[in-house]
Amino acid sequence: QVQLDESGGGSVQAGGSLRLSCAASVYPYSSYCMAWFRQAPGKERQGVASIFSDGSTSYADSVKGRFTISRDNAKNTLSLLMNSLKPDDTSMYYCAADLILQPHCYALNPVHFGYWGQGTQVTVSS
Repeated sequence: QVQLDESGGGSVQAGGSLRLSCAASVYPYSSYCMAWFRQAPGKERQGVASIFSDGSTSYADSVKGRFTISRDNAKNTLSLLMNSLKPDDTSMYYCAADLILQPHCYALNPVHFGYWGQGTQVTVSS
């Protein structure tokens, strides 16, 4: 049974940092595309960042240069380091996983991912 458990959300002031983590029970973890999505109330779910099995990454334009996605294949974990946070980053953040081709992994489209966590809330105040 696939399980993705996010942690690390919280409240922070603008300009601050947070690190999100996702513990994944998928096998073989190293073969999965892993990604972070976010969804604010009343808005569509949007891709934030993804990391392919070879470690290559893709980012949404809105977070480039501020967020860093990484994976630890030995521990089956995914991380998202978020720096220079803005109020617009306020959302529920979701970890996602699937065995997909690199173009689909980079596309950051939620339709390509079949496995999702429950989400962790990030609130950035001005």
